[in-house]
Amino acid sequence: MLQRLRRLELPPPRVLAFILGVFTTFLLLEGYLILHHGFHLPPAGLTWFDLLFWAGLVFWSVRVEIRLPLNASMSHLFLFALALVVLFPPWLAPLWVFLFQPSDNVWYKQLFNRSQDTLATVAAALVWRFFQTNPLYLGKLELTDVIGIGLASVTFFVVNTGLVTLVIHLSNGTPFREIWRKNYGWLAASYFLLSPIALLLARAYETPLLGGWGGWTVLLFLIPIYYSRYFWDEKVRLEQAFDATLEVLMHALEAKEKETRLHSERVADIASDIARALYQDEAKAQEIYRAARLHDIGKIGIPEALLLKPDKLTPQEYEIVQSHTTKGVELLKPAAKVAFGPLVYNVIQHHHERWDGRGYPKALAGHEIPEEARIVGLADAYEAMTAGRPYRPAKSSEEALQEIQDLSGIQFDPKLVKLFTQLWHANPLWRDREAYLKAKEGPLSHSTWPQPYSESASPSPSEPDPRTSAE
Repeated sequence: MLQRLRRLELPPPRVLAFILGVFTTFLLLEGYLILHHGFHLPPAGLTWFDLLFWAGLVFWSVRVEIRLPLNASMSHLFLFALALVVLFPPWLAPLWVFLFQPSDNVWYKQLFNRSQDTLATVAAALVWRFFQTNPLYLGKLELTDVIGIGLASVTFFVVNTGLVTLVIHLSNGTPFREIWRKNYGWLAASYFLLSPIALLLARAYETPLLGGWGGWTVLLFLIPIYYSRYFWDEKVRLEQAFDATLEVLMHALEAKEKETRLHSERVADIASDIARALYQDEAKAQEIYRAARLHDIGKIGIPEALLLKPDKLTPQEYEIVQSHTTKGVELLKPAAKVAFGPLVYNVIQHHHERWDGRGYPKALAGHEIPEEARIVGLADAYEAMTAGRPYRPAKSSEEALQEIQDLSGIQFDPKLVKLFTQLWHANPLWRDREAYLKAKEGPLSHSTWPQPYSESASPSPSEPDPRTSAE
C-alpha cells in the first residue's frame, strides 16, 4: 500500500491544492443542501427508474464530449445537469453529476472534472431555487422559469469555464484571456442558445407526450442534441485539417529543397523555446511554433533553380528569392478568417527584417519589427548557419552562436540574443543539427506539431551580400 502511494501520480502542488479546494467546496455545499432539504432516495414522487434514466443521460453526455484546444473539453452535460436541477431536489443534481461520469485514467483529472462540474451544478441549483421561491412577473406574465433557467445556465457556464480556465492557467501559465479565446469564446453563443432546451427536457419529462412516459420525448430530443455537437466538433476538426494540410505543404517544400531537411521543424523548436522562455506562456509558444513551421511557405512559389543555385545570385534573382515572404502571405490569405491570426502573417512576412533596418521586405528596424518575427528570424538564422547551403558550408554550433552574438544590435534584437544564448548553453536538442536530425529519425520523421491550437519564421541576412546565413 505504501509503495502504491509513492508511485501515485501527482500534479504540481498548487494544482493539487486547487483541485482539493474545489472538491472540498463541493462537499461543503452538497452537505448544506442535504441538511437544508433532507436526504431520501428515491426522493418523494420519483422512482429508482427515474434516477437511473437520468444517470444514463449524464454518463452519455460526458462520453460524447468534444476535445478543445488547450487541454479541455466541452459536452452537453450542462443541459442534463440543468434539467436535473429543475426536476429533482437541489442536492440530487450535483450528486448525480459527480457520480455518473466516465472514469479517467488519471485520478486527479477525474476528481477535478467531477468536482468542477458538480460545483457548477450546485451554483445553478441555488440560482434556480432562488427564483422558485421569489417568483418574477411582468404584468400578468410569469417569467420565473424563463429567467430562472437563463440565469442558472449563465451561472453554470461561468463557474464551469472559470474553474477549468484557472486550472489550465495554474498548470502551464497560459493567460486567462488566451484560454478563453481558444477554448470558449467561440462556444459561448451556441451554449446560451441551447440552454433553454434544459427546461424543455424537464417539462417534457414531467408531462408525457408519447406512450405515457416523458422519457420518450427526452430521448427524441437526444437526436438534435447529438448532432448539434458537430458544430463544435467541426470547428476543432477544421483547425486540425489545416494543420495536416500545412504539414503536407512543408514536406513538399523540404522535398523541393533537400538541403534544408527538417529546416522549418528545427526553426519552430528553437523559436518556441525562445517564446516559452520570454513569455512564460505555453499557448503563445505554440502559436509561434505554428508560425515558424510556415515561415518559408512562400518558397513553394520560387523556382528550384534559384533556391539551389550554388553561385551568387544576380540582383534580379535575389529579388525573386526575397519575394517568398510576400508570396507566403498571399498563399495563406484565404485561411485568415478561419485558421490563422495576425501573428502567423507577421512571421511569414517579416522574418527577414533586421534590427538595423537593412532587411526585407519593408526595411523595418528595431521594435517596428513584430516581436514574433524577430524571434523566428533569429531561430531561422541559427538553423541556416548550422545547416549549410549549396553556396557555403555549414558552421559549427559554436561558430553560429558567436555570429549571432556578433550581430546583436545589428541584425538581431539584443534582448533575444541574450535569451537565446542562455538557452543554447542549456544544451537543448536543437543546438546540434546532426543530433537533431538523428533524433528525428531521418528524412521520413514524424512532425512535432503541438496539439491543436499551436504554431514559424526565418531571419535576415547577416551581411548585405545576397548569399548569407539567413536565406
